[in-house]
Formats: sequence, C-alpha cells, structure tokens
Amino acid sequence: MTTTETGYVGSALDRVDALEKITGRARYAYENSPRDLVYAVPVQATIARGEIIEVDVDAVLKHPGVVTAIWHGNAPRLAPSDDAELAVLQSRRVAYRGQYIAVVVAETYEDAREAAGLIHVQYAAEEHDVELRPDHARLYRPDYVNANYPADVELGDPDAALAHAPVVVDAVYSTPAEHNNPIEPHATVALWDGDGLTIYDSTQGASALRMAVAPLFGMPPAQVRVISPYVGGGFGSKGRAHPHVILAALAAKQVGRPVKLAVTRRQMFAVTGYRTPTIQRVRLGAEADGRLTAITHDVYEQSSTISEFAEQTAVPTRMMYAAPHRRTTHRLVRLDVPTPSWMRAPGEAPGMFALESAMDELAIACGVDPVELRVRNEPASDPDTGLPFSSRNLVACLREGARRFGWAGRDPEPGTRLRGRLLLGTGVAASTYPAYRASSAASARAEPDGGFTVRIAAADIGTGARTILTQIAADALRTSPGMVVMEIGDSALPRAGVAGGSMGTASWGTAVVRACEALVEELERRGGVVPPGGIESAADTKQEVRSQEKFARHAFGAQFAEVGVDADTGETRVLRLLGVFAAGRIINPKTARSQFIGGMTMGLSMALLEESIMDRQFGDYLNRDLAQYHVAANADVRDIQAFWLDEEDPHLNPMGAKGIGEIGIVGTAAAVANAVHHATGFRIRDLPIRLDKLVR
Repeated sequence: MTTTETGYVGSALDRVDALEKITGRARYAYENSPRDLVYAVPVQATIARGEIIEVDVDAVLKHPGVVTAIWHGNAPRLAPSDDAELAVLQSRRVAYRGQYIAVVVAETYEDAREAAGLIHVQYAAEEHDVELRPDHARLYRPDYVNANYPADVELGDPDAALAHAPVVVDAVYSTPAEHNNPIEPHATVALWDGDGLTIYDSTQGASALRMAVAPLFGMPPAQVRVISPYVGGGFGSKGRAHPHVILAALAAKQVGRPVKLAVTRRQMFAVTGYRTPTIQRVRLGAEADGRLTAITHDVYEQSSTISEFAEQTAVPTRMMYAAPHRRTTHRLVRLDVPTPSWMRAPGEAPGMFALESAMDELAIACGVDPVELRVRNEPASDPDTGLPFSSRNLVACLREGARRFGWAGRDPEPGTRLRGRLLLGTGVAASTYPAYRASSAASARAEPDGGFTVRIAAADIGTGARTILTQIAADALRTSPGMVVMEIGDSALPRAGVAGGSMGTASWGTAVVRACEALVEELERRGGVVPPGGIESAADTKQEVRSQEKFARHAFGAQFAEVGVDADTGETRVLRLLGVFAAGRIINPKTARSQFIGGMTMGLSMALLEESIMDRQFGDYLNRDLAQYHVAANADVRDIQAFWLDEEDPHLNPMGAKGIGEIGIVGTAAAVANAVHHATGFRIRDLPIRLDKLVR
C-alpha cells in the first residue's frame, strides 16, 4: 500500500546521512563540548547490598583540577519518582554492586578519573542474594510483564490434556544474563541555562527522555530539551532513562557549568540495563502426528530490589501455535542486582529459544519433519485473543526458507554426517514479533525554494530511520527524496515514540504521512503557490492509533542454520544461516537487509557466545568488557542470507509496514541449537552452547 504514485518507498535508496557519517561531520552525544565544560566521573559501589557510612572526599577536593565531589550528603534533592533507579545520590542505601554512589567533577577527564579513584567509602555491608533459582522463596507473580501483558494466561485444562497426550515433551531451558553492547557507549552532556536544561544524549527516544528527566527536577517538560541527532546503536539499552543522565544533569546543576559524562564499557554492565537470565519449563502435549493438544510455558526471571522489570518471555507462546489447552506464567524474584531492561526482542528472543527448541524435540519424538510439524500447528486466528491476524505468512516463510536452504531430503537421524573432523547438522526455527504502533506527531513545511522540511523527534540508531522517513515523506509529498530535508533527534521537534519494539517506522511514518498529506491539501487549496514565509502543516496520530481496527498484528519468519561441530573439541561453527521473513511492505531493501542480517548475527551470538557470568560471592558480573564478554565477529558469520516475502497488509499503517529490527534475532538461537542437536545427537538446553557442554 503506497501513499502516492511516486514510488520511492520500496527502493534501495542510499543512506541520506552517509556523507556526514563517513566524513565525521555527524556529531554524536560525547562530541558536544559547550563553553566552560567540565567532566564528571562516577564512583560505583563495591558492595552488592548495604549502607554507606561515610564518604571521605577531603583528599579529592584538594586534587588538581577538581571542581567538586557530590554524594548523597550534599547532592541536590530530586523529586520522588516511580523509578527508584533514577533517584541518584538520594540515599545511603546500596542496592547492587556498581550502583552510582558519588561523582567527581573536574576540569579535565583525566583529573576527574584520577580523583574518583581516591574517594574512600566506608560501608556497612549486608548479606546479598544474586542467584536466580526456580525454587527461590521470594518468587512472586507480577501484575503485568513488559508491554502490559498479563503475567499469567490459562485456557482449558492443560494439566489434564498433558496427562492424556500420546506424546509429551517436558524440558527446562535457560538463558543467561546478556548485556547490550552498542559500539557507541552511553554518554551525556548536560547544561543549565537559567531554569532550562539541555541534554545531549545517546538515546533511542528524545521525547521519552525529556518526559523522564523533567519531573525529577520539578520542571515542566517544555523546559527540558534533549538533542540526539546521531546514535551509534542501542539494542534497547538506550530506550529509557538511566542513572548517568540524571547524574550529569544533577552535577551540572550543582556546579553551574556544562558537564560531560561518558559511561565506560565496564560501567555499562551495571548501569544501563541487560537481558534478565531466564529459567523456562516448556511442556508440549501432542497427538502421534504432532498436532498439539496442550502447551504450558513457565518462566522464572529476575529484577532488582529497587525497580521491577518483568520480561514478557512466555508471551509469544500464547499466539504462536494452535492448541486447545494452554497456560503461560511468569514468576519474578527481586535480587541484589542491577535492574534488567530492554534488549533486542525482549521476551521473544529468550522465550522463542525455549519454545522452538521444544518444538524440535516434539518433531523428533513424533517422527515428523520439523518444518511440517510447525505447518500442522498453524492457527486460523490468534489462539490467545481470538482476533483474526491482520496477515500471517509463517507457513510461506517456512516453505520458501526450506526451498532456498535445500531442506528437502534432509536425513533426520542425528550425529551421522561427518566432514573431516566436523559433525554436520541443520536446524530450523520459526520467529515472530508484534507489529506495534505508538502515537507520534510530525510537521511538514513547504519552503519558498521548492523544497520541503519534515520534522519529527524520531531517533536513528543506525537503522536508517532518517533515510526511510525521507522516502516516506517524498512519496506523500509527490516529490523526490533530494527535495526533502528530514530533521529528527531533538525533543524540540514534534513528539515521537521510542526507537524500540520494532515500531519506529510504523509510528513515525504514520505521523509523517499524515503531516505531508495535510500539507499537500493546503498547497492544492493555494494552487501550489508557496508564500515567502513558507507553509507548514502538522499532524498527531494519537486518535488514529487509539481507534485502529482489532486485529492480531505480527511479523513472522523462519530461520535455517547449518553448523559444523568439531568431533574432538566440541567447537561449533555456524556454516550457513538463512532467514525468510513476512513483515509487510519493505520500505528500503538495502537497510532492511542490514536489519535482518544484524538480528540473525546477534542470534548466532546469543546461541554460541554471549553470557554475563555472575560471581555470587561479590555480587557482580565478572566479564565486564568485550575481551571477556564475547560477541560474534566477522569470522563467526560465514554465510548469512536474508530474504522476505511480498506481503500486503492493509490493517497496519499508511505504509503497510511491520517492524523488522528485532525479528531477525528471534528464532535464530533455537535454529542453531536445533542444528547442533542434529549434528551431534546432544541436546543443549542452556545457552550459550559452549564447547565444554558438548564435550561433557
């Protein structure tokens, strides 16, 4: 569904900001240096639970270049907040190791860093608990999980159905804590001008960050401006306010000068969120032919003692396959750990690893091909809500993926194919992600020179958002992309939803289309004449989003993997990855391919490498850098391909687009794990698939 006959939507337009990026003219948060700037370096707690007795800053204040040292005893007071994570330096309590407990401000970064190391803190440490266990005494059911889904859902009598099912799979799967590691670390520059606060920040949502910061300082949102035109990746970690932003603003208020604060890579492992570890029990009951009669999916996960974040791990299980009896539950325990948060495809990534691994086990138990098993359990409507799907092309993705991958004639027997020292295996998994849309606003302006300026506070975190919004605007304005200037990344621009939940294009694009349509109508009324001052129109999609038709809206996909496992060492290499997706209309094939491949690469990394290891004695993650927290590199990604189906869905948005940023990671880890089983005959249910697990 296109907005006009121009047709730039759907073309592989080069990134409109490419020149700025490759020449270094694109300015990222840390590169802003206002006059009279000073530098802030935080001090982190070295205990996991307890109280601060004393903070000795006398020696620090005498250190060359030091402007001040701030801790709970002298920090400006913040207004109470629902998010206690943002109550920086407001209490002597320590909730987790690595929590910010002080900050040193100095004339140079080097002076601030050296002085921060001199601060002596005396604690009253208390016994801490940092271990997630399925039998933990403090487990509870949260009211809701992320995105406001109910924590538990039950239909029919799954226990009775499982008791009578001819075939049952009952297995426990686990995923470790994983940390977002975007190339650009988090950074903030904060400056006060009278009663106004300006923040240059690496954020996925300038509008949302402004709304989070303003109340803490007792200010109306209009007095806070967040500027973030370029962001070097986020993976969800920059989707919400984190303590460093508040700390920078607080320090700037205290010293009366602009403050620059960069979060180091090691600090990011404590203060900018991570994916919660999960323990998941999946039970599948089926007839002998593999048709499901019952599904249960029980999840255990963690949050911090100061803030609740409950990931929606079992939610995709509710709508993925047809089964008359089903139950999904989430249980949470509050530990002395940092607060988890969003990480690419929160809920879907770990939850679908468990479900799709269990489906592979069911296929083997029933003697049914894994692709065919999924086809047999295709629902006619959403099993959870009963709503019709706006579009659902999972079966087509499975069929097309199998054709392209060469799945036909696959020998299902595990552990029998050897090439030299490599045991070879192939696996498949399905993927899904909701097609969200949030309300946003935009303005479109016709300039006297014949060009157009479109404004919206969207965020481009490297995905190409600035480019595809330019294409969308060009079509709606019946012009070419070269005639459109797209201004984004500033909370002073019309309000925009966060770049997260794979809803950026759908949300921002709708607002851009509506603003451009209004402008075109105004120009037509004026006979195409643009006065010297230009003409501007605006739109807000709040009402449109509220009143959208009732459908279950999801993107779907299928990932296929081939692995080689060294028969002696257990080292696993992914030899081939192939994904086929149905995600509505693809706005730009070039940027879309990058998103799909990036997601699958991250899924490969999740399957084989990524793991944050908690030291129970010290209550901290041990591998807090990229030397020890391993992520997939070029050598790990040998052959990766992404394809998509032409899918028309009139029930989404004016562009007919579904989000694509996250579905690539969903399913990939399970496809790799299933391929490892096919290669070796060993089922690894606990990620990552390290060689020591296979050797054992």
